[in-house]
Amino acid sequence: MTEPLLEIDALNITYHTDHGKLSALRGASLIARTGEVIGIVGESGCGKSTLAASVINLLPQAAEVTSGAVRYKGTDILRLPPEAQRALRGQDIAMIFQDPMTAFNPVLTMGAQLVDFQHAAQIPRAEKLTRARALLARVGMPDPDLTLRRYPHQLSGGMRQRVAIAAALLMNPTVLVADEPTTALDVTMEAQIIHLLRDLRRDYQGAILVITHHLGVVAELCDRVYVMYAGEVVEEAVVDDLFHAPRHPYTRALIACDPGHFEQPTPILPTIQGRLPDLRTPPTGCSFAARCPLAEAICATPPPRIQISPTQSALCHKAGGQP
Repeated sequence: MTEPLLEIDALNITYHTDHGKLSALRGASLIARTGEVIGIVGESGCGKSTLAASVINLLPQAAEVTSGAVRYKGTDILRLPPEAQRALRGQDIAMIFQDPMTAFNPVLTMGAQLVDFQHAAQIPRAEKLTRARALLARVGMPDPDLTLRRYPHQLSGGMRQRVAIAAALLMNPTVLVADEPTTALDVTMEAQIIHLLRDLRRDYQGAILVITHHLGVVAELCDRVYVMYAGEVVEEAVVDDLFHAPRHPYTRALIACDPGHFEQPTPILPTIQGRLPDLRTPPTGCSFAARCPLAEAICATPPPRIQISPTQSALCHKAGGQP
């Protein structure tokens, strides 16, 4: 097995809020290797976007990394000086942000911005424009030259998301982080972006992290999946095992709520009862116990991480039983 290209190791991140300290990530770990597409799934508020921001250390001012590491090719980027971190962003590690409506400067043309995104490339402006034009064509923009002359408000949400993907790929990064790239789009545009990402993965030689709450995106794109709940990675598995033999009760509940798995029409959509725990005072035992139908007295104690197979593990007292 190849060495990890990106490794998040037991990362703990705390937000300092007006109402106290909030533990946004609690011992989160992840490994991505060259050629892999990694899915990160979970409910809103489970820590997915915080994990994504930590990869390029674009955490808000109120965030504090209390322990852990984010290693890129073996180097902990959180310990690098600011100049070295800035040199990595966009060139080695790039990000497709969640909202294409706010991803661009509204007073500059798309061409000017795509040229600026290549500021580290020591090549003439004309060559930067040629590269931008080629990538716009690659992501399916029908008239790249017209797109380069347009302002962000002159593009639809789907078109802006395509330009955002092209912008992230301009410097040929080795790690691409896509933070919920289809959230702000309608169903038709969402399907087109999923197909675009699926096509891109055939040519892309680095690692891709896809952060999403949409299990259909995971099934379409990913090789391995990390399931997050209350700031923790509660299950890790290859995509087939996750859908066919999930071991954590939270993973099973997520899959049961996915409309794509309904075999018969139903007037009532299933939900996971209850709500996420208050991470200002995290539970001492299993974070999911208050919502779990299988919870017992032992779940009030910290759950072990059980290794089910070389490619699957779950943070649950009962993960060692039958799926």
